[in-house]
Amino acid sequence: MSSLTKNHVGKIAWQSAIVAVFLLVVGWVIDYTGAVRWPAYLVMVFFYVVIFVVAIGVGQQRDSDHILANKSLPLWMAVFTMSATWVGGGFINGTAEYTYSSGLIWVQAPWGYAMSLLLGGLFFARPMRRRGYTTMLDPLEEAFGKKLNLIFFVPALMGDVFWTAAILVALGTTFGIILGISAPIGIILSAIVVILYTSIGGFWSVAATDVVQMIMLMSGLVLVVIALFSGERSILSTWIDYRAQLGDAALPWPNRAVLGSSWAYWIDISLLLMLGGIPWQVYFQRVLASKTERVAVRLSIFSAFVCVVAAIPSVMIGMVGVTTDWSTLGLAGPNSGAEILPYVIQHLTPSIISAVGLGAVAAAVMSSADSSILAAASLTTFNVLSVKQSDQQGRQKALMRKLIWIIGIATLLLALKVTSIYALWVLCSDFVYCLLFPALVTALFDPRANGRGAIAGFTAALILRSGGGEASLGIDPWIPYPMDGESILLPFRTLAMLANLVLIMAVSRIWPDRH
Repeated sequence: MSSLTKNHVGKIAWQSAIVAVFLLVVGWVIDYTGAVRWPAYLVMVFFYVVIFVVAIGVGQQRDSDHILANKSLPLWMAVFTMSATWVGGGFINGTAEYTYSSGLIWVQAPWGYAMSLLLGGLFFARPMRRRGYTTMLDPLEEAFGKKLNLIFFVPALMGDVFWTAAILVALGTTFGIILGISAPIGIILSAIVVILYTSIGGFWSVAATDVVQMIMLMSGLVLVVIALFSGERSILSTWIDYRAQLGDAALPWPNRAVLGSSWAYWIDISLLLMLGGIPWQVYFQRVLASKTERVAVRLSIFSAFVCVVAAIPSVMIGMVGVTTDWSTLGLAGPNSGAEILPYVIQHLTPSIISAVGLGAVAAAVMSSADSSILAAASLTTFNVLSVKQSDQQGRQKALMRKLIWIIGIATLLLALKVTSIYALWVLCSDFVYCLLFPALVTALFDPRANGRGAIAGFTAALILRSGGGEASLGIDPWIPYPMDGESILLPFRTLAMLANLVLIMAVSRIWPDRH
């Protein structure tokens, strides 16, 4: 072993030791004032240290390109990191939450995001990779100009921040139930570890840890499901009871009788997830980091399949939550649907399985949080501050690390303020769908699209979307859309998106650029 390698290993060892000691000291302080479930807490500490070691080891060995890993990502690692990014804490907890509280008819995100990956791979991955872009905003800057691109940066940044906050809330809820510590403390601990290794290692750290995290996530959830159905409970009987209690809402496809006046909302959210799931830097960062165009396409298609499969354990856990008579166990049941996944794991599985389940949820959260924070920092560095690849060894890397901390802390503060997992998870795609998707489509496929058209489309979409209000933020509609009680009777998000798309093309042709 060379002296350089010994120094490298020694540095990783003492950095990891500091992380472990920090987490143990925090646990001791919490235990002094409350009650920490130490077996599960120690499993969490071990998991975080393993992830940190992998991240730092790989990141320092490949210390070259924080944004795209020198465009050398192989297919197997690309599939792992893409799948792990989408199958995050919001995905896992949110799927269980809506299976429990509303029925499979409202569990739209797993298949919706799978469709977004499939569509992205079939239509967007190849032209993006072929043209050699660095970020998702590059084609928009090329088509509409740098100044206008700063406007598109805002919803892109907000999407990543909302996404990260949502998944940190998911982990905080899980920590509060399984570890016996408060949700804010769980959120803070997890965010610090994620921000630390992401800032040190960049994209290679994120991709390498995604491999470990995806394996731990799926293994942990499979063990939880096996434990839940290892006794008298069977999958068939659980489904029969679940269907009996929820009726047609238990079916995963739309039913007009069940949806009633909410049918427009169901269509709106479905299209939002399928099309609004495409224009994300976390997606295109993996597409653009791929070795070849073929890898970029195939990783999207394979990850779509993984996205659907990964939702199955969460659906089963939500169904178990519905069909369990909690009173016979001396329990009142979860306070809300957002708690159902950790609640089932805590009370219906052995303690060791609970600890493993905690690791699975932590893996899901970290694999998405690090990707989103890195994506936001990449857009800010490359498209806003214009620090390009030629500065890679110096200014770009230093700036990226600072931005990862700034954006990470901002998402942490937001996560400490929100309560709903699924609502925020869907909301983070909302403005991306209405404002960014039409711009990306026209930038890539309409050579006549220009900045004037983009401004007209963006403005109209912003007005139409904001005019529909936002119930999760307490904002009432101010455009007189047709209503049935509190439900808007048309898919106004999709209306805003289509208005954006049509206006970009129409205005660009009516008022073309001069050459």
